[in-house]
Amino acid sequence: MRSLILRLPGIVSAALLAIAPLQAHSAQDRREVLSFAVDEGLNLNSFLRAGPVAAHLLLRSGSDPRILVAFPAGNSGVGLWFAHVEETATWKMVGKPRPYSAQDGRGRALHGIVADTAIRASALSIKQAVLSNVRVLRDYQALGTFPAQVGTEAVVSGSTVTWARDRLDGAPGYRLSIEVTHGILQHGAFHAGGDGNIGLRITALSGEAPLSPLAGPDLLNGHARPDFAARNALSFLSYREKFLAGSWRFNTYFGRDTLMSVRLLMPALKPVAVEAGLDAVLSRLSALGQVAHEEDIGEFAILDHLHAEGSKSDAPTYNYNMIDGDYMLAPVAGAWLLDDARGRRRAQAFLARWDSRHGEAPRTMGAHLVSNLRRVVDSAAAFADAPLAIHLIGLNKGFMAGQWRDSDEGLGRGRYAYDVNAVFVPAALAVASRLYASGLLDPYLSSGDRALLARATAMAAIWRAKAAPLFTVEVANDPARQQIKSYATALGVVPDAALRSLGNEPVRFHALSLDAQGAQVPVLHSDEGFELLFGDPSPAELDQAISAMLRLFPAGLLTDVGIVVANPVFATTAVQARFSSNAYHGTVIWSWQQAVLAAGLARQMQRRDLPDATRQHLLAAQRQLWRVIEASRTVRNSELWSWAYVDGKFRVAPFGASQADVDESNAAQLWSTVYLGIEPPVGYAR
Repeated sequence: MRSLILRLPGIVSAALLAIAPLQAHSAQDRREVLSFAVDEGLNLNSFLRAGPVAAHLLLRSGSDPRILVAFPAGNSGVGLWFAHVEETATWKMVGKPRPYSAQDGRGRALHGIVADTAIRASALSIKQAVLSNVRVLRDYQALGTFPAQVGTEAVVSGSTVTWARDRLDGAPGYRLSIEVTHGILQHGAFHAGGDGNIGLRITALSGEAPLSPLAGPDLLNGHARPDFAARNALSFLSYREKFLAGSWRFNTYFGRDTLMSVRLLMPALKPVAVEAGLDAVLSRLSALGQVAHEEDIGEFAILDHLHAEGSKSDAPTYNYNMIDGDYMLAPVAGAWLLDDARGRRRAQAFLARWDSRHGEAPRTMGAHLVSNLRRVVDSAAAFADAPLAIHLIGLNKGFMAGQWRDSDEGLGRGRYAYDVNAVFVPAALAVASRLYASGLLDPYLSSGDRALLARATAMAAIWRAKAAPLFTVEVANDPARQQIKSYATALGVVPDAALRSLGNEPVRFHALSLDAQGAQVPVLHSDEGFELLFGDPSPAELDQAISAMLRLFPAGLLTDVGIVVANPVFATTAVQARFSSNAYHGTVIWSWQQAVLAAGLARQMQRRDLPDATRQHLLAAQRQLWRVIEASRTVRNSELWSWAYVDGKFRVAPFGASQADVDESNAAQLWSTVYLGIEPPVGYAR
């Protein structure tokens, strides 16, 4: 049968197309299969893990359909984008994806899936295939460009189109084949059969080295909640080498995501899983003790090295641009090593564990942790000595983001983030002091370290007392009401219930951030939940935080479908426009932020030093929060979602379903599975 090469960017080797026949996996692999689906807005998501295969198939419907398969192995992926269609093209799965392994033309192993699908469309014209690291696919989806050197030509043979190539360094690469099973392939386009459907068999393979799953008895203990959707998502994202942040877009290590997920899941995780997460973070610290935000691995690491020094090394490179992880590490490590009985028993052995990733210069986990604590205390000293806004921990120079709200507009163009400065820095200092006093760090401390850590207790007290007040905003009641009415009108939301929830007192809350001059960015936000989880606020501070968050939107953050993570009601109209329901960190709901608040409320309820009125306020807040958590149960394991206001009610709108949305949500997100470790209050036992 004659083959036709479609002239797309790049070169394809005939050897790469000479692939061995696909083979089904062994009976043992089939017994260990993890297979589940998540349908969300325009996206059909199918997840599969079996033996050496782990893959996430995404089928995107709508006017810009696409096929994408992401592999945790090497954070690799293959994708096929189709030209814009005037109709609404609608995908469906025909059965479940099946695990297959094969050999490339050089006899090297490739692992992936075969999936039978159908799409309701008259015709689909091929726009672009991209085979590489998921970071490359992510950039193509957002920007429409990719590095020229990863371009791949297509070969057409009968009813099948195939793209295949080696990795840039010659290692086993990637393969995507699309076979027409219903309809015809003609002139680079797929055409429907008489019933208006196109049947396609998708074969997607990667040569990157498989990861080692953390599954079954090594992942969750008997305290984990019986949420099978969350268990599936967590299982797909959990490996001995690292936890993955989310699929499809973040199928690798992210420091902040790992730390917060380990902290919230800790009651439900087996010790080996907790320590796998901490190990992953500690072993990726910089020489200065900074927590790596993200790693570039596989072919994206090669692209990094080609750009930096012209080599084709695949040695991982790390991004240290975020600042919040630096101050999260100590509180999370302390929760395990000091506060959890299981962790205390294992603490000395864990800290003495050698890190094999540093090759000729290995370090222990203890030495890594000390390097981070050294950074915490050093960086906090200026504010402790002179508690002024200019001495707070600011974003790195030249960056508009540096904490979890890591889009350019996430902090309202502020420089000093509330959560970093008012919560995480004082929490990290307090834990540094406790770890020093425990003696666990003695084998890893120099005399200089001892002198430094001896200051941590006093520094923590100063940060606790002086940082948060710099963010305090107060709006008189009458102006607040006018601003709420005006903002509600702009949103098309009826404000009556929100105004009733306001009461007659001035509105007090902490600003989302301060700008470079120390001026407040007056945006209500969900980061108060961090203080409930890591701090010990006074009764008055608790009452203020709970009231600010759990007033009805747009007076506060509470909607029928969740807690929005930002509310710019008291900001300028320009800021309000940047915090829309289509913005990644705008008036949208992030599942894990609700989980932080739920865990924080539960932690505060355990205190014995609170007056009864405050405890009743906490209890009412728990009931309000869990009501909306349950109302959004169908999307709870997603990264985030938005809302639509219909007939006086807020309704879930999957993020990415609207053309106005800046991006799309991950169908499986690590820190959205954390409800497995959070016990709901009485009355919400589901």
